[in-house]
Amino acid sequence: MPAVIVYPPDEEGGRRVRVDGTILGRAFRLRDVVAFLETAGLQGIDELDVAGAGWIEWRGGGPGTWEH
Repeated sequence: MPAVIVYPPDEEGGRRVRVDGTILGRAFRLRDVVAFLETAGLQGIDELDVAGAGWIEWRGGGPGTWEH
C-alpha cells in the first residue's frame, strides 16, 4: 500500500492528500480521496474502503471531518 496522509481541513474545508510523498490535491469529501487514490494506481476502492482503511493517516480528524 502507498503511504497516504490526509491533512486537517483548511479554512474552506479542503484537506490536502499526500500519496507517497506527493501532494495530489485537496479533497472536499471522501469521493475526492478515492479519486486521488485511483490516480495513484489503486483501483477497485470506494468511499467505505477509504473511511475504514487503517493504512490512511488522517490528521486533524478522521474521514468524517471536512470542516475547519
